Amino acid sequence: MGIWLGRGQRTTSEYFVSGRNLPWWAIALSIVATETSTVTFISVPGYAYMKGAGGEGGDLTFLQLVFGYMVGRLTISVLFIPLYFRGELLTAYQVLAHRFGERARRAASGLFLVTRSLADGFRLFATAIVLTAVTGWGDPTSILLIGVVTILYTYVGGQRAVIWTDVIQFGVYMVGALAALSVLLARLPGGWEAAWAMAEAHGKWRIFDFTWDLTRSYTFWSGTIGGAFLTMATHGTDQLIVQRYLASRTARQATAALLVSALIVLLQFFLFLLLGVLLFVFYAYFPPPTPFTKSDRVFPHFIVHELPAGLVGLVVAAIFAAAMSTLSSSLNSSAAVTVTDFYRPLRGERFSEAHYLRVARGLTLGWGIVQISVAFIARALSQRIVDEVLAIAAFTNGAILGVFFLGMLPRRIGESAALMGMASGLLVMLYIRVFTSIAWPWFIVIGSATTVIAGLASQTLREITIRRAELMRIGRS
Repeated sequence: MGIWLGRGQRTTSEYFVSGRNLPWWAIALSIVATETSTVTFISVPGYAYMKGAGGEGGDLTFLQLVFGYMVGRLTISVLFIPLYFRGELLTAYQVLAHRFGERARRAASGLFLVTRSLADGFRLFATAIVLTAVTGWGDPTSILLIGVVTILYTYVGGQRAVIWTDVIQFGVYMVGALAALSVLLARLPGGWEAAWAMAEAHGKWRIFDFTWDLTRSYTFWSGTIGGAFLTMATHGTDQLIVQRYLASRTARQATAALLVSALIVLLQFFLFLLLGVLLFVFYAYFPPPTPFTKSDRVFPHFIVHELPAGLVGLVVAAIFAAAMSTLSSSLNSSAAVTVTDFYRPLRGERFSEAHYLRVARGLTLGWGIVQISVAFIARALSQRIVDEVLAIAAFTNGAILGVFFLGMLPRRIGESAALMGMASGLLVMLYIRVFTSIAWPWFIVIGSATTVIAGLASQTLREITIRRAELMRIGRS
């Protein structure tokens, strides 16, 4: 499919944004598929199944974060999408070059590349867990198999192949999830009514937690506020998703795709959480030989040991579809940023489009190798995968979101002040990550706020210094 969709590509615009002519509904499904990884498929049901080390989970409180995702999407449709349709952009960070300068653009692009490599390397490892559980091949073989297959179709087909493959993969993993749900309901003694009663008795249907505690990840406040800021960063300034808007015909169609994706995501997360609740009821009736100690192992165990043979392949294919949709998007967007924000500005227009297209494909391969390497490292580092991945994204995205906010201010902020703001945001986040127990949903809130405050302070100090110098010069004359 990648070969067929990639035929006739002659420019980086065709390779990275599909000639800006894709339908909004395909982009909406691609957005959902891209943000749905194996982490979602494995860890979200695990969250509803059992409490984590911090005492959170075992219910539906994860949905509070999803409500924040919806608020964030509404904000993006007003503040960010119009920015990306002022000119023929290929990356989100070209906006920063126009507003501040090339140094700000390269700083944000560099942070994006680091974040993508780390987060999506973890997602690749999460997928390998499932393949290992089913086949017994071991994590190294599984990582290489998934990574190589994803690299191949992304390398050949570019974003057009990525988006249309996302549409197919969305259908595959949704059918797989619904198939698992159907089997669970059929196997439960007493059916849905008994399952509802048992889940209710154990507090599984709780959605809201209004506790004000900055150390808890899944409260109403951390979910709605932190989730909104997280989405503004990941869907408003992250090339992974912004690249989909740029493939739309108009800003209006990009907005439609984003808002429709919000509704789909809400239903999707509820489905995955419902799977976790029903898994809890199932294993209450039919306990596993050894109690689960990690929530990330619950759903894979059910797939391997409880699903009918004919459905195991379907659900495993669904998990792979969820993984590859995210990884392929990551590779294509990383190549786009490297070519557009680093390589091309240095080379200028001395080379042909064919040259830059060859470089783009080579970088797709290169970033694939990087993410495979990160997946091997993740084998030794991962604990609760969903928190690890989201914490990685939240760590740097706050500074990037903050500098975009600085660019939206009516007051003129210089490039040096913007860079100072970004550096301050990263330093504060490093301190919070290492020395405090503040929960990860607050990372982007704090990081972006620090970036804005430090950027404004730096600009103010610069202006005061300049005024004093002018007054001294006038006084001498």
